[in-house]
Parts: sequence; C-alpha cells; structure tokens
Amino acid sequence: MGHERKMWLGDSGERFQSGHPADEREGSEPEDEDGALYREIRMWEGRQAPDGTDLVRTVAYPERPLPPGGLDEYQKARKRGSRSIVLWADPHRERRLATVVTRTASRGRPATYDVVDESGVPLGSIVREPAARGGRVRTRWTVRQTGRPAAVGHKGHPFWWVVWWLIWPVQLALAFLSVMGGGGAARTPRRTKWRIAGETVLDWHDGGYEFQLSLLADWWDERLIAALVALEESHESWLGDPWDNVSH
Repeated sequence: MGHERKMWLGDSGERFQSGHPADEREGSEPEDEDGALYREIRMWEGRQAPDGTDLVRTVAYPERPLPPGGLDEYQKARKRGSRSIVLWADPHRERRLATVVTRTASRGRPATYDVVDESGVPLGSIVREPAARGGRVRTRWTVRQTGRPAAVGHKGHPFWWVVWWLIWPVQLALAFLSVMGGGGAARTPRRTKWRIAGETVLDWHDGGYEFQLSLLADWWDERLIAALVALEESHESWLGDPWDNVSH
C-alpha cells in the first residue's frame, strides 16, 4: 500500500492547507497580472523531509475553460451536470497534464466524465449519479482507472444524513444568515469512501482545514485523482461554493 497520500484543492496564496504547510507566497492575488493560474491541487506525500517538515507539492493547476458563449453558457451547461476542466503542470499553462471532458450529462441524470492525458490517451472515467434518482438515496461516484476495476463510493454516511435532515430548519436559518453575511450554513454530509471488493481505496473526508482525498492504494494515477478532486469541488451543494462557478 505504501504511504497514505492526501490531495486537496487550495489557493497558492494560502500559508496552510489541510493542516500541512504550503509554499508561502506573499501578496498572492486570485489572478496574477500575467494571467497565471492561482488554484492548486496539492499533495501531501505521507512522509516528512529530513528537516521534519511535511512533504507537500503541487500536482496540478486546474482551469475552467469557457465555451464560446462565455460564463453564462458554461453555467447553463453545468446546471445539466456538464463540466470542462484542464489540469496544467504549471501556472502559466505551458504543459497540459490532463483534460476532463463530459461524455454525457443531463439535469437529474448520471453524468460521465472522461479523463485523458496531454496526448488524448484515456486515463480513466468518473461517473456521478445524483441522489434521489433511480432508487438511490445518496449520490454515487464511480471512478475507473484504465486497466483497473471500478471503485464505487456514496456521498455521506446514512447516519449523518438522518441527523442533517432532522436539523433541516436550523440549516435553513443558517443559510439565510450566510446570505445576509451574518453567519455560515453547515454543508450537507460529504464524506465518501470508494471501495473495490470491500477494500477502501479512496477516502474523501474533512481534513480539519478543508476536504481532502486520501489515496489508500499506491497504484492510483495522480492525474486521474486530481481530476476527481476538481470534479468533487465543482459539485458542491447549494450551501457550498464551487470553484468553477465563479466569475473569474
């Protein structure tokens, strides 16, 4: 199995991410003057450097390319489940690592995303099946890496979903306060464990600072997993803040 690695989405200007020190970049803004990308998908290698610091590195810089119709057109498509994501090896877009392409998507129906490398070779596929459809109570994610069996995970533990619905009136009040700028609403249960033949191979969980994905098998292609992190964060609930749905 090797070291347990952890991956998450953050901003390059943040000093600490998921409890692990990140590269400090004083004065970082959401978009550099030269148009460099500022969001990073980072990886903690599960071990420390000789000086005792955690080994954290940037895996990819995600970007949401807009269609000819611009942001409005993209937002219309994303409501149907469509996503368009490019993962770059550097913030200046000099080398493409992978691309997420929507194969099929429609409102309230399963969406299938293909992930290909810089040459167009398939790395795998990711399927998101929404909750309350087809007899499913929870959202189901299926990740299939090329040459490997599919890993299946369900969003949120049933117990916490029961608790969340029991306090639904409180959640509505918190959501109202959040909109008014006076508070914050609790998110819906998000933890997801992907299993293959009963063995947990991926774990999307709260890292104390933000959600992160633990890679519990050493054979995962980090480009595919980076795509999964970007997709997960783009499917935030209405109480969340999807990174690909902003104006910049």
